[in-house]
Amino acid sequence: MLRRLLSLFEPFILLLLTTVLLASIVPPRGAMAGVVATAAEVGIVLLFFLHGAKLSREAIWRGARNWRLHLAVFLTTFALFPLLGVGLRHVPGIAPLVGTGLLFLTLLPSTVQSSIAFTAIARGNVAAAVCSASFSNLIGIVVTPALVALLIGGIGGQGSGVSLSAVEAIVFQLLVPFVAGHLLRPWIGGLVTRWKGLVGIVDRGSILLVVYSAFGAAVVEGLWHKVSAGDLALIGGLCVALLALVLAITWFMGRMLGFSREDAIVLLFCGSKKSLASGVPMAGVLFAPAQVGVVLLPVMLFHQIQLIACAVIARRYAALSE
Repeated sequence: MLRRLLSLFEPFILLLLTTVLLASIVPPRGAMAGVVATAAEVGIVLLFFLHGAKLSREAIWRGARNWRLHLAVFLTTFALFPLLGVGLRHVPGIAPLVGTGLLFLTLLPSTVQSSIAFTAIARGNVAAAVCSASFSNLIGIVVTPALVALLIGGIGGQGSGVSLSAVEAIVFQLLVPFVAGHLLRPWIGGLVTRWKGLVGIVDRGSILLVVYSAFGAAVVEGLWHKVSAGDLALIGGLCVALLALVLAITWFMGRMLGFSREDAIVLLFCGSKKSLASGVPMAGVLFAPAQVGVVLLPVMLFHQIQLIACAVIARRYAALSE
C-alpha cells in the first residue's frame, strides 16, 4: 500500500514541494529576486513556444471535428467551474485572499500534457484530447483574464481589475510564443520530438522557477503569517471536494450526452483539470507580487490532488479495457 501511494507522487510533485520549502527558507531577495523573476519569464516564454511546436496540424484537424465534445469541455472548464468557484469564495471561515485564490483556480484553462497522458492511459480518444486541451489553453489566454475582471475585479477589494497592460503581458508571454512555435513547426518539429527529455526539463523547470519566484516574494511579505495550518487543511479539503464534484458531473455528462466510451474519457479528464502551467504566469501578471503566493496555494494543491486522483482513475479504466 505504501509503495502504491508513493508511486502516485511523481518526481515533479516532490520537486514542487521542495521548491515551496526552499522558497520558504531561502526566498530570493534584492537583485537576486529580479534575476529569478526574469529567468522565470524567459522559461515560460520558451515553454509555450515548445508547446506550439509540438502541436501538429493533423492532430488539430482530427480532433476539431468533434465539436459537441469540445463544447462540453469548454462549458465545464469556463462555466461550471467558475459557478462552483463563486460558491467556494464565500465559504465561511475563508480569508478573502484565499477565497480569491480558490475562485482564480476555477477560472483557469485545462491542462495539456496530463489530460492527454491520462486519456491515453485510459484508452480514450487521444486526438480529441489533444484538440480539447490545446483549445482550452489557447482560449483561456483570453477568457481567464476576462473572467477575472468580471468575477474578481479589483484584487483584494482594491484596484480596478485587469488592466490592458496585464492582458498584453499574458498575450506576449503565452499566446505569441505558442503561435510562433506552431508556425515554425515544419522546421523545428522534428528536433522538439527528438529532444523530449530537454522539452520536459524546460516544461517543469520553468514552472518551478515561477513558483520559487512567486512564493519567495510572498514569504518576504509574510505569507506564512497570513496563512495558517488550518487554512491549508481547509483549502485542501475544498480542493478535494471540488475535484470530486466535477469528476462526478463530467462522468454523468458523458453518459447523458451519449458520448462513446473514448469521448467520455476525454470529457472526464480534460473537463476536470486546471492548468498550473498557465495559472502560475497569469497569477504573476494579474496579482500583486505580495498576493501571488497566497492566490497560488489552491492552484498548487489542486494540481497535486488532480494528478493523484486522475492517475488512479486512468489506471482503473486501463485495467477495465484490458
